[in-house]
Amino acid sequence: MTAADAHSAILAVWRVEQPRLITSLARMLRDVPLAEELTQDALVAALERWPETGVPEKPGAWLMMTAKRRALDHLRRGQMLNRKHEMITSEMEEEQQTMPDFDSALDDDIGDELLRLIFTACHPLLSREARAALTLRMICGLTTEEIARAFLQPAATIAQRIVRAKRTLSESGLAYETPTGEELAQRLVSVLEVIYLIFNEGYTATRGQDWLRPQLCNEALRMGRVLTSIAPHEAEAYGLLALMEMNASRTAARTDAAGEPILMLDQNRARWDQLQIRRGLRALVRARELGGARGFYVLQAAIIACHAQAKTAEETDWSRIAELYAELIEVMPSPIIELNRAVAVGMAEGPEAGLVIVNNLMGEPALKNYHLLPSVRGDFLYKLGRYEEARAAFEAASVLTDNRREYDFLKRRAADAASAAPVK
Repeated sequence: MTAADAHSAILAVWRVEQPRLITSLARMLRDVPLAEELTQDALVAALERWPETGVPEKPGAWLMMTAKRRALDHLRRGQMLNRKHEMITSEMEEEQQTMPDFDSALDDDIGDELLRLIFTACHPLLSREARAALTLRMICGLTTEEIARAFLQPAATIAQRIVRAKRTLSESGLAYETPTGEELAQRLVSVLEVIYLIFNEGYTATRGQDWLRPQLCNEALRMGRVLTSIAPHEAEAYGLLALMEMNASRTAARTDAAGEPILMLDQNRARWDQLQIRRGLRALVRARELGGARGFYVLQAAIIACHAQAKTAEETDWSRIAELYAELIEVMPSPIIELNRAVAVGMAEGPEAGLVIVNNLMGEPALKNYHLLPSVRGDFLYKLGRYEEARAAFEAASVLTDNRREYDFLKRRAADAASAAPVK
């Protein structure tokens, strides 16, 4: 195996195993930033060893064992080990003696621990932005640059937020727990946002070779379902669950056999998961019954429901979708939501109407590096027969994405526009 192959394999394993490692160490050490730091140490060890020795048969177990040994070494180095540390050290030493059972060590109640980790990282002591950034770093394994792109913020700003958040968690002595009662309600908004971001990263990966990261979607869905059980009267919890269920229902139809993206209007709707759509619609009904019809997630779920309930692409109620996006902008003003409204308006009233909205967004600073802005603009230009402008827009969009599948898709669209343009 070449060094490049080993490096790619390590990063692929890392994206899957990182949250497992952090949650396992955080549960034992009761220190989230320290757990994240020791998990990073395990990654460094893999980067040093695996190119020479090859990827282990059970790479996740290797990383887990390495991280736990680093944690044990950290406790042993402490100048003053209190009784808690002695107990943890004793438990870990005993676990080292039975370490051959790697798989059970990896899978022990990991789902609940992930939710507990998110609630801990979403403590009100941290700013809203810092909570989401820190959790995306730990749970999704996103880099600072990827998180910055998700928030449409400079990478330096995100890096500072993460450093400050870790310092606050380390110095505050916060309990590693899933809160109850009023504390749960205080953190719920941030937890919902983080789960939403995790789902979105799985639904359309920020970077990498694959367009989808199904394991993140599945984990976000599982945590969303748990949230509705521990917060049964929160409309937005049901709204988020409805949104994720109905979006995830299209997973099988979103890519072809080669993994290339298929746009919604071109998808085979017979492959949409009707059971998941029904679950999503039930959650949407419940959210509305709880008085949350104007909630951020509930409105988005209502938009997705318009798609889910249309038997064919032609039956989609684009006028209603445009109205719902207008409501959503009143609740949460955002240039990204306005861009989505432009798509709906373009479908309902024609590409010229959609292009007017998009052109008004071209100077929006927050969308300067957002690849979907030139992509949507290119689509409208193509429909209007302005092929050379469409080609340039698709080329510009391709430069801004770090996802290989999306890059290839945009390059194909640029080539299609170029071939459609009249020969001069």
